[in-house]
Amino acid sequence: MSDRVRRGMLIKNNGTEEVSVSLGSRELRIGPGEERFLTPEEVRDPTLRMALQERSISIVRPATEAEEEALQERLDEQSDA
Repeated sequence: MSDRVRRGMLIKNNGTEEVSVSLGSRELRIGPGEERFLTPEEVRDPTLRMALQERSISIVRPATEAEEEALQERLDEQSDA
C-alpha cells in the first residue's frame, strides 16, 4: 500500500470574531471572513482539528502546489529571521 500524499488546505473563519489557533509550528490568527493557507503538516495538527470540529473555522479547498510552495517559503523566511 502506498503512502497518501498530503496536501495543504485553505481555511476560512466564517464567524464574526477573530479565531486564534495555537498550532505546533505557529500561532494562527484569522479575522472574520479571512482565509489562510496551511501546510500539510499543520492540517494534521490536533488543535486545528478541534477548531474544525467546533466549527470556528472551515476548510475551503485543498491548496495548490504553487500555494503550498509559497507558504513554505514564507514560513522558512520567518524562521530564519
